[in-house]
Amino acid sequence: MESISAFEIIKIGIGPSSSHTMGPWRAAAQFVKELGDLDAVAQISARLYGSLAKTGAGHGTDIAVLMGLSGEDYTRIDTGAIPAKVEKIKREGRIHLGGVRELPFVYASDLVFEYDTTLPRHANAMRFGAILKDGSMVEQTYYSLGGGFIATEHEPDPASVKKIVTPYPCHTGATLEDNCRNLGLSVSELTYVNEQAWRSRAEIDALALGLWKEIRECIFRGVNSEGYLPGGLRVRRRAAEMNRRLLGDAVYASLNQWLDLIQSQPRDFTRVNKWISCFALAVNEENASFGRIVTAPTNGAAGVIPAVLMYAWCFLDGFDADKVIRFLLIAGEIGTLFKKNATISAAMGGCQAEIGVSSAMAAAGLAEALGACPAQVLIAAEIAMEHHLGLTCDPVGGLVQIPCIERNSMGAMKAITAANIALETDPKDARVSLDAVIKTMWETAQDMNSRYKETAEAGLAMHIPVSVPEC
Repeated sequence: MESISAFEIIKIGIGPSSSHTMGPWRAAAQFVKELGDLDAVAQISARLYGSLAKTGAGHGTDIAVLMGLSGEDYTRIDTGAIPAKVEKIKREGRIHLGGVRELPFVYASDLVFEYDTTLPRHANAMRFGAILKDGSMVEQTYYSLGGGFIATEHEPDPASVKKIVTPYPCHTGATLEDNCRNLGLSVSELTYVNEQAWRSRAEIDALALGLWKEIRECIFRGVNSEGYLPGGLRVRRRAAEMNRRLLGDAVYASLNQWLDLIQSQPRDFTRVNKWISCFALAVNEENASFGRIVTAPTNGAAGVIPAVLMYAWCFLDGFDADKVIRFLLIAGEIGTLFKKNATISAAMGGCQAEIGVSSAMAAAGLAEALGACPAQVLIAAEIAMEHHLGLTCDPVGGLVQIPCIERNSMGAMKAITAANIALETDPKDARVSLDAVIKTMWETAQDMNSRYKETAEAGLAMHIPVSVPEC
């Protein structure tokens, strides 16, 4: 089994969904790349299947496909310019393929939502087709596997992952703990060693601190943005009001000034609790607004790790840049265990595969920062996941808003609780292993009714009256 970098699990993304936005965007861009000579292309089309069709409009899958086909990069694009770019394609009936060649493109007929068809391999499937000038046809089917990972029928493993076997492979919690014990390393130190199969230690630090910068800026944007989220549900943004109430009359002009104000506040339980919720809400309100976020491990669960990390930065003594890096390395490494042995896709596993996994990742990262040994780090991840087992994905209106945004606050709280319980646990007394809970999560996912897996066909999605034009 090839290894997966922690930075494939935690990376720059764009809202609102890693499965339904980032994955299709990547797939569309990959198809254009595979076509090679774009001057030979006469017509382009896309078809969306399964969950990508059923909740694709609410998740912006169509927008992602248009942007991917147009050669846009979601890590760099001005997210505020996306609506105008999409409207231009629809209005003019033309697309700038790969950013270099204009082709006719009729949105209503060249991008089709196949609501009644699910392809057998995965619930998130799409098929791109290109008619060449010589009359021949090129087709490729892609699957969005969660977390922005994509694969084809001919390449079943994620196409975005560079195939590498690390010096000390950690494909299970047991092997991770064994490697730490045999080498006398902490989880973060072991991850440092393995990550150097991809990049130097200096590059690891720079990448992690770059993600931390994106996290801080995303939260700051979220706590300073008001109004209603797009999509038709009329969900009001709450992070800004929470921020204002918590700071009172305090005034700030920059991110650093804002952080200084938070760090100088009293640290009573209620106030800290509200700040954690505020951080999580801020990220996921940005995500729901097609903003740039840090995918960790998915977009629907992108607020958990930032909320826990910001909690540690603001309220724990001695939590410095080095601990930020180690937190992210550990969180990413734990995420790879779920990716390799279960799923991080809500369309395959329900919300336990997103909020549950992100909570386990955050719990592990926080646990070591608080002084946990490797065994306790794994216990923290196990506790967090154990109490998300069976969590369904039932997005109202097919949007990543209700109940998704609030669930990130819940996941963050559970992560902090799990880390604190793990610190008070003697590993020899633990009765449930991380590997056992990952296996249980996967079995639960397979038994879960498909209507509760990101289809908006059951649960809250069926019992809250909404009128969402896009769906």
